[in-house]
Amino acid sequence: MRSNVFWLGLVSLLNDFSSEMIYSVMPAFLTITLGAPPVFVGFIEGFADALASILKVYFGWLSDKIGKRKILSVIGYALSVSTRWFLALVANFWQVFFLRALDRTGKGLRDSPRDALISESVESKELGKSFGYHRAMDTIGATLGPLSAVFLLPLIFNDYRLLFKIGFVLGILSVLTFVFVKDVKMRKPEEKLAPHPPFSFSLKEYSHNFKVYILAVFVFGLGFMPIALMLLKSQEIGLNGFSIPLMYFIYNLSFVLFAIPAGKLADRIGDKRVLAGGFLSAIASYLNLAFFSSIASVILGFVILGLYSAMTDGIERAFASKLVPASKLATGQGFLNAAVGISSLLAGVIGGGIWTRYGSDAALLYGAIMMAIGLLTFVHLNRHQNNL
Repeated sequence: MRSNVFWLGLVSLLNDFSSEMIYSVMPAFLTITLGAPPVFVGFIEGFADALASILKVYFGWLSDKIGKRKILSVIGYALSVSTRWFLALVANFWQVFFLRALDRTGKGLRDSPRDALISESVESKELGKSFGYHRAMDTIGATLGPLSAVFLLPLIFNDYRLLFKIGFVLGILSVLTFVFVKDVKMRKPEEKLAPHPPFSFSLKEYSHNFKVYILAVFVFGLGFMPIALMLLKSQEIGLNGFSIPLMYFIYNLSFVLFAIPAGKLADRIGDKRVLAGGFLSAIASYLNLAFFSSIASVILGFVILGLYSAMTDGIERAFASKLVPASKLATGQGFLNAAVGISSLLAGVIGGGIWTRYGSDAALLYGAIMMAIGLLTFVHLNRHQNNL
């Protein structure tokens, strides 16, 4: 069922193309067109991401309980895409808040079942490459979306509402692509005979190694600040406003170029080694950006940051799928996604506060220290799982 990986990658490319085309201009639409205060822009994104993170655990559990992956993924994508049409009709920013919450509900619904479906569609030895491909396709869409918005807006006379409708049409294509995706039977059907445990946010029934892994990812994430905050570093060294999308492009390009090779490397030498290398890359990027302020060093910092994402974003999912039983595959992905999402939100608040009060260098050093603690926690796992 390798074809599933291909089609799910295409689904993510089309969906992120559509989504990022719209949400890359959303801050301007909220503040200029609808008159929202700047603080509302940060609030809406923080709330939306936190909501998605929590829902990923529940819908992962539900997917495991009913033994279905595709239908939940389709509903999740369809729900998110449907909100993009209604964005063209909103009259105030609270309506945008409601639609953004629905959009992230769709993300919370789809991500864990989709990642479980990828895991079940290939052999264990191909998980790294498969997730690397999927994340690369996702990032290509996330890169092309904002670029297309930049070129389209002047052609449609900066009509944001028309742009939202164009994004909606592209999103429909992502949902239609699911016709080529097939559900896969759970690898151990005999496990479905046992009563499925009730929903809980507790990790009590999971292995020690999975608990340590989730803890390591969470602690590491407390230091990894949102990329939107990191992009401000380019302005501090005197580059103009164009530097922000340029640095974002460099970061995404690095991510795309290294994602599949990193996945193949993980399949060859083990997930742990590649993940540890990715964590070290993030620490190196932060230290470089904290201590050096030339244009070349900032570019290098974002290249290394893209390498980090390539070595972790998909491989974290592949590794998690090996630490949980088949009957809890989607729930395990939900806990991983929640750990990443919630820690990212906290890192943005804490790191952003330090950045504002003490400057970027202090924030970057804070991030490097927290990520080093997360890496050491992850190394503890390595001592107990030498076969992965």
